[in-house]
Amino acid sequence: MPLTNDKLVIAGREFDSRLMVGTGKYADFHQMVRAIEVSGAQIITVAVRRVNISDRSKESLLDHIDLKKYTLLPNTAGCYTADDAIRTCRLAREAGLSDFVKLEVLGDEKTLFPNNEELLKAAKVLIAEGFTVLPYTSDDPIICKKLEDMGCAAVMPLGAPIGSGLGIRNPYNIQIILETVKVPVIVDAGVGTASDAAIAMELGCDGVLMNTAIASAQDPVAMAEAMNLAVRAGRLAYRAGRIPRKLYATASSPLAGLIA
Repeated sequence: MPLTNDKLVIAGREFDSRLMVGTGKYADFHQMVRAIEVSGAQIITVAVRRVNISDRSKESLLDHIDLKKYTLLPNTAGCYTADDAIRTCRLAREAGLSDFVKLEVLGDEKTLFPNNEELLKAAKVLIAEGFTVLPYTSDDPIICKKLEDMGCAAVMPLGAPIGSGLGIRNPYNIQIILETVKVPVIVDAGVGTASDAAIAMELGCDGVLMNTAIASAQDPVAMAEAMNLAVRAGRLAYRAGRIPRKLYATASSPLAGLIA
């Protein structure tokens, strides 16, 4: 069951990789570029507020990303109101970054949980303005369904708080979301290591987005490669179909026909 024909499709765009990565927290641009390369990711998210887009005479991380090779996904990290997030997306589009956006509207600085009320407001306006919206949201099936119904191109429920590395804390909610919506489901936030990424994919998620798990690892480049392999392995395992869980053993070798 090869993965070569297993494309991730978001709003009609096809991608070979189901891993999306961020650009923050790296020691330097060289490390960032190398990690992105070995991750195999094709979608790269950047925080609009942290990118110098007004004065291109100064060095920017955009100088180090091959925009012919990667699809840029500007995000609204650091926004706490719908108006702020909408303004940030408009700025990204006016600066020529993209209208393909990761929408974040945070509730508070301590937990960085999404403010779903403001998220829904922002998504409605941005979709009406022609943006392709990928919203970061809580692992709430009802909110995810509302986001799908209003026209979001995917839903991106958290696995755990941003940067926590706790992994998928509520796989049952993720499973319900997968049963509830038809748009791609991409786990965003909380991944800590390769096994977390594999679990997300084994659940049936369409992709995983991460930044801290790679950039803050002791060896970010090695972790980026591990995440690449984990996402691919998890996807293949999901498509292969795992055996049922049972309380008791089942012999690997049949007993019928054995010589007594």
